[in-house]
Amino acid sequence: MSDYEFHPDLVDLIALLPAVTDFSTLEKVREVRRLHAQMIPQVPDREDVEKEDRMVPGRDGAGDVAVRICRPREVRGALPGLLEIHGGGFMTGSIDMMDPWCQQIAAEVQAVVISVEYRLAPEHPFPAGLDDCYSALCWFAGEAEGLGVESSRIAVAGQSAGGGLAAALALVARDRGGPAIAYQLLEIPELDDRLDTPSMLRFQDTPLWNRPNAVWSWRHYLGEGHEGEVSQYAAPARAKELAGLPPAYVSTMEFDPLRDEGIRYAARMLEAGVSVELHSYAGTFHGSALATTAEPSVRNAREVATILRHALRSE
Repeated sequence: MSDYEFHPDLVDLIALLPAVTDFSTLEKVREVRRLHAQMIPQVPDREDVEKEDRMVPGRDGAGDVAVRICRPREVRGALPGLLEIHGGGFMTGSIDMMDPWCQQIAAEVQAVVISVEYRLAPEHPFPAGLDDCYSALCWFAGEAEGLGVESSRIAVAGQSAGGGLAAALALVARDRGGPAIAYQLLEIPELDDRLDTPSMLRFQDTPLWNRPNAVWSWRHYLGEGHEGEVSQYAAPARAKELAGLPPAYVSTMEFDPLRDEGIRYAARMLEAGVSVELHSYAGTFHGSALATTAEPSVRNAREVATILRHALRSE
């Protein structure tokens, strides 16, 4: 990794992070999940945000879906809403991982934030995870009034695989005629199973995420022995028509194999007439936001909160 000019605030963190990870079997994926769960920082809940866990109905007899609701305390009137989808390469991650982020956004944006505990691959390949996210979105929109949310101001957000699921959710909602999505926040999104962009071909050993990890991610998400054309709802980069999608913010990191697919998706949305803000952060890598006090991470967090406040403001 000596060829990569990482931001100086990130250098100390890199030595602590894995590069290529073995996801080759279900047992090894589960071991990574256990390790990741142990690494989640124990951050006290904010006093200005209240949390509630609920189960919402799943689709087609798949069972209920767990969601966590974060709302700002002592705020009156209908608020905007945000459906948050965690990352983890479609294989790992949880709503616990996103708790600090969800609470921060709820407080700083003055929004009701709901995060989704969707089913993971390889046990549950596509479309299981997306179905769970769509179920949560439909429930959110249907229960908006009771949740103190203005239904016309519900956005979707996700990081990494969660960004890919958020993009897919926007496509599904458009094609099924609802629920309406006001905005899509796609951070370092995982969008393209073809693995053929320059950044994907180049970054073989970058921290946390790299081409070898991405190969296993898509193999497990699409399912063992998958054949035939890949659905645009699995890999949104394959969508031929992007017109009619909600406005978007897309972020990418310089030394991330997912960089180019995020940039290309943003450019294609712009070409299709979708309003898009795109920011590629120099000197960063996939997941470098873990270094919360690093200058690029601080700038990114501030920008995301500002973008969401602007995008979800009441007209």
